[in-house]
Amino acid sequence: MPKGSNSHQPQVQLFTDGACSGNPGPGGWAFILRHPSSGKELERSGYESNTTNNRMELVAVIKGLEALNRPTTVQLMTDSAYVGKGISEWIPKWKANGWQRREGKKLTPVKNVELWQTIDELLDEHQVEVVKVAGHSGHPENERCDELAVAAYKRHH
Repeated sequence: MPKGSNSHQPQVQLFTDGACSGNPGPGGWAFILRHPSSGKELERSGYESNTTNNRMELVAVIKGLEALNRPTTVQLMTDSAYVGKGISEWIPKWKANGWQRREGKKLTPVKNVELWQTIDELLDEHQVEVVKVAGHSGHPENERCDELAVAAYKRHH
């Protein structure tokens, strides 16, 4: 997890979402990065031809954090329990087990391990607080990210 908070770091809000048509199938990711004190916003989205919803959720977070050009305090808003629990609970356990997870009495490789490892590296760089938002509940930025993600895969499908 990130080293202590730095009050001199910029503070941003990162809204993310992933979408998939079929699971696996064509998928899209999107993020909105907002700097509340300046009002600046950045929207980005993208597409993968054969992917899963979970992968798209992770890619959205990665792309959003990679858009930052210096260490930043980030409030990450996601409707994905997979992303939220992965960041706040699972990564330390997986790392301790050599990027494996407990399945019954045995350890099995973590799914999407390369994406989780990238997120782990980004968490070392940025101070990230995960905030769970309800999906498809009228949350404006979450709805916008969903629209962008769906539009991204529909453009290519």
